[in-house]
Amino acid sequence: MAAAAWLVLFVAVYGWAYGAANFIRLCDVAVIVTCFGIMTGSALLVSSQAVSSLVVDLAWDLDLLSRLLLGRHLIGGTEYMWDPSYPLWVRLMSLFHVAWPPLLLAVLRRLGYDRRGFALQCAIAAVVLAASRFILPGENLNFAHRDPFFHRVWGPAAVHLTLTYAVLVGAVYWPTHRALQIAFQRRGRRGTQRTEG
Repeated sequence: MAAAAWLVLFVAVYGWAYGAANFIRLCDVAVIVTCFGIMTGSALLVSSQAVSSLVVDLAWDLDLLSRLLLGRHLIGGTEYMWDPSYPLWVRLMSLFHVAWPPLLLAVLRRLGYDRRGFALQCAIAAVVLAASRFILPGENLNFAHRDPFFHRVWGPAAVHLTLTYAVLVGAVYWPTHRALQIAFQRRGRRGTQRTEG
């Protein structure tokens, strides 16, 4: 029930404040898919978003903390939190990034980690990254136009997207997937490691 209530609130407020195009962001896709996973009891859906969100949300948290304490961003991505053109209460809703990693881990403890989540998230990311090239190009959604570290374009669109995807899968998704496999396999509880497929 709480997942359904949050999903309705999240979609309504974010759609009103940021527009429908905002939902192409991988972090917002993660909220929607995770909520559906919790509502349906799907370990596959929740696992896919754990692969996607644990590291990324922690990076968001660190970027926010760096801006608060040091006055500068580490990698960027939280600049909108200081944009007065959006109501403060709307911006504060983005603090879900702080709660999402512990929530995902708590749900995975209950449902178990489904190793197919890695492949599902890779497929989701491929579609979302490709779509990000065409939606609000000036906003650089999901870094589909410029990378987050050097703020540069890495070749033609296909090359840039391929490199972005490769880094996302190789440096974020795969290590997270392996860590979750190991962590939940060691728990030794029934259902903690899904092996279907």
